[in-house]
Amino acid sequence: MSKVIAVVGATGAQGGGLVQAILDDPERAFTVRALTRSAQSASAQALAARGAEIVEADLDDESSLRKAFDGVYGAFVVTNYWVARTPAEEAARTRAEMELQQAGNAARAAKDAGVQHLVWSTLEDTRDFFGDRADVPGLDDGRYKVPHFDAKGEADEIFRSTGVPTTYLRTTFYFDAFLNGLEPKRDADGKITITFPMSDQPLSGVASDDIGRTALAILKRPDLIDETISIAGAHLTGHQYAERLAATLGEEVTYNSPTWAEFRSYGFPMAVEMANMFQFYAENKDFAGDRDLDAVRALNPALQSFDTWLELHKDELKALVS
Repeated sequence: MSKVIAVVGATGAQGGGLVQAILDDPERAFTVRALTRSAQSASAQALAARGAEIVEADLDDESSLRKAFDGVYGAFVVTNYWVARTPAEEAARTRAEMELQQAGNAARAAKDAGVQHLVWSTLEDTRDFFGDRADVPGLDDGRYKVPHFDAKGEADEIFRSTGVPTTYLRTTFYFDAFLNGLEPKRDADGKITITFPMSDQPLSGVASDDIGRTALAILKRPDLIDETISIAGAHLTGHQYAERLAATLGEEVTYNSPTWAEFRSYGFPMAVEMANMFQFYAENKDFAGDRDLDAVRALNPALQSFDTWLELHKDELKALVS
């Protein structure tokens, strides 16, 4: 009988990628227990139709996680900093506090249930790099520089101290952001542009599906418990992303790189946090260095390059700029 993997966020990008990877795995090494807040949702029902076991659980409810982890061999845990929240929820706790509390719930529940291998989707703590630098504004009353990085990095210690056997899977910028968030846009002159503040420095990116595929490979490797695995599918500059997008779209794409200060002034929600994030990507040379593409491909031979990802999503990209 196959070992069971419980997947938090089974209908999201990362967890969904792992569910699909388990279901598509020709080795049939595992069966999947898909955790979702609503078993009746269309996405959950679609997974059930493919053979996934659907279990309702909520990261804010430790008891529901404990029940969902009962009897499984492994688990994948990811928290969603970007989840839609009501004004009351925003006032009750910050998003970083939410992630820390949810990570604690998941770690304790997994330990109590006897999970033998947990993969925690995490990121670097940028405070280790930035320190108290005044040119990088503090957020959340000065506690963080990039809260959606720093809280995950801080939560690593929760898993260590709880004692649940964990592999720390460090992700990066999604190629998928070019479909939502950093999508190519036409300017007033009708020219296509992409905009993010990286100057001429490389931005490590990965297809969200590859996070799940790599997590599956890690779960097959108990020797990777206690290890940190940092992944990417490409390291490209803004100009290189633009060149590849242009080849896919069939017309010129211009890369626009504002300064970090300019980006912080744009005024959209979380502009300061995103500018701090890009500054971390640009200045921290170890970020790309820690993401050895050959090593990632050895774990996940199906790892997508940006060119491969573009080929798969060219119709969606063309629709965005049409």
